[in-house]
Amino acid sequence: MSKKAVVLLSGGLDSTTALAIAKSEGFECYALSFRYGQRHAVELEAAQRVAKALGTAQHIIAGIDLRQFGGSALTSDIQVPKDRSANDMSGDIPVTYVPARNTVFLSFALAWAEVLGSSDVFIGVNALDYSGYPDCRPEYIEAYERMANLATKAGVEGRQRLRIHTPLIDLSKAQIIERGLAFGVDYGLTSSCYDPSPAGVPCGRCDSCHLRLKGFRELGLIDPVRPAA
Repeated sequence: MSKKAVVLLSGGLDSTTALAIAKSEGFECYALSFRYGQRHAVELEAAQRVAKALGTAQHIIAGIDLRQFGGSALTSDIQVPKDRSANDMSGDIPVTYVPARNTVFLSFALAWAEVLGSSDVFIGVNALDYSGYPDCRPEYIEAYERMANLATKAGVEGRQRLRIHTPLIDLSKAQIIERGLAFGVDYGLTSSCYDPSPAGVPCGRCDSCHLRLKGFRELGLIDPVRPAA
């Protein structure tokens, strides 16, 4: 019988690749997405497409409201930065950082994993081609995993030894795309833009769009999701 894994699925390029990798490793995948007060629903529509295409056992969209706190361009009316240089993207933590988002998301994943009798959680964090988020670093994931193994009844009783899988942590965006394509991922189903149009067309100018386009360009490929002209 397949082992179960909870996979955090935003509908973006990275989380979709992480889901494909989990499936390739023989896991029965349970996808977890969040309606957390983000500025658009496009990514959730993408997550639903991806979960269906990759054949997840179940896909839950959990509702929480981080917009009550704000503090991010993704959960408030703060303007999304556009046309930043590579140096700018690697030099500071941008306003698209959502305070404690991965900590909140991993807590939900930990809870569902315990209910499912699973010891495996996949998250598509990346520490190379990323926008400087502190909760995407290896040391953060390692610390969370240590904490998580102290936090559950299943862990205390010896029925669970949680592992947080980060298969993309040390890959460039081009390497992530290449890995996903090897598993047959259709990136046309995904959405990565921080500020898409109401129809879901990516802006082509935010940090996430720049990193995504850079990855496809380095492979000599055209992104199947074409940004606004």
